[in-house]
Amino acid sequence: MSDEKKRILVTRSSMPPYEEFAEMIRPLWDSAWLTNMGELHKSLERKLAEYLKTKHLLLFVNGHSALEMAVQALGLSGEVITTPFSFASTTHAIVRNGCTPVFADIREEDYTLDPDRVEELITEKTTAILPVHVYGNLCQVERLEEIAKKHHLKVLYDAAHAFGVEKNGRGAVTYGDAAMLSFHATKVYHTIEGGAVAFQDPAFTQVLKDLKNFGITDEEHVQYVGGNAKMNEFQAAMGLCNLRHVDEEIEKRRKVCERYREHLEGVPGLKLRTSQPGVKENYAYFPVVFDGFKKNRDEVKAALEAEGIGSRKYFYPLINDYECYRDRYSSKDTPVAKYMADRVLTLPLFASLELEDVDRICRIILS
Repeated sequence: MSDEKKRILVTRSSMPPYEEFAEMIRPLWDSAWLTNMGELHKSLERKLAEYLKTKHLLLFVNGHSALEMAVQALGLSGEVITTPFSFASTTHAIVRNGCTPVFADIREEDYTLDPDRVEELITEKTTAILPVHVYGNLCQVERLEEIAKKHHLKVLYDAAHAFGVEKNGRGAVTYGDAAMLSFHATKVYHTIEGGAVAFQDPAFTQVLKDLKNFGITDEEHVQYVGGNAKMNEFQAAMGLCNLRHVDEEIEKRRKVCERYREHLEGVPGLKLRTSQPGVKENYAYFPVVFDGFKKNRDEVKAALEAEGIGSRKYFYPLINDYECYRDRYSSKDTPVAKYMADRVLTLPLFASLELEDVDRICRIILS
C-alpha cells in the first residue's frame, strides 16, 4: 500500500525506545521476581502518585479489575447512579458487585453525567454515584460533590480517559472518594495492560491490597473474597519507561488536535469538543459530532474506512441498549446520551500520527 493509501488505525500505542525498556527489565533475570509487588511495581506506584498529585495510589493488572475492587472496597450496595455513555466496564463493575446501575443522562456540552439528572434519581436505595470523565473532559466535580454530601453518598470516578488531567492545578483523580485509571495500551499513558485506584482515605490501602491478592491478609488468613489483580514487573517496567516520555507524547497529541481544528472548526454540521475553563487537557480523543453535515456519521465512517482509515463510534451503542441490559433499561430514558451516541465519531489520534495524515483524513471528511 502506498504512503497515500497507507492504513491508519484509530489509535496506536506509544512505545519507549527498545533499548530503554530492555535495560529496565534486565535486572529481572537476576532477581527472578516477576510479580507480587516487586521493586519496579513499588517504584511505579510512587512515581505515578507524584505525577498525578494524589496522596494514595495502588496499581492493578487492568483498569476493570481496579474499578471492580474499588466498588467492593467502598462497600457499595443497592443502587449506583452512573452514565450509559461509557465503555462496558463501567456498568459491568457495578453489576458484578451485586449492585444495581441506575442510568442518568449526560450533558451535551461535555458528554459527562448531568448532576441535575443524578439528583432526580436518588432514592433511599442509592449508595453511590459513579461518574465518568469522557474524552479527557472532566465531570461537574464540584456539583457532584455537593449532591453526594447532601445525600450521604460515595463518589467513585471512572477516570480511564483522564490521565494527567488537572483542574486549576488539582489532579483529576483527587476528586471523589476514589478514582479508577486505565493504563491499557490504547490510552494516553499505558503499562501494556494495567490500571490503578487513587484515593484519599489511607484506610483503603490495606483492603485494596488484600482484595487484589485473593483477599489474603497473611499466610494463614483470607478475610475477603478477592481476586488476582496484581500488576507484574514487565507491565511496571513499561509504565516507568512511558512515564519518562508522557509529557512529550501529550504535546505531540496536542499538535494533532490543533491540526484537526484548523480544518474542521466552524464547518457547518460538525461539533467539536470544547476546552473546559481551568482544565489542563491530555488530548486523549478527538470526537466529532455529525449533526446536519452533508453526510451522517455512519456514511463518514464508511468513507474513511474505504480509504484505509480507522475511526470509532465511541460510545455506541449505549450501555442501556446492550443485549445484557436492554430487558431492564432503555436508551429512550437518556435522550441526550442517545443523541450523542448516534452522531459521534472519534478520529485517529496518537502521538506518532503525522500531520500530513491529519490533512488527508480531513480532506476525505470535507469532500
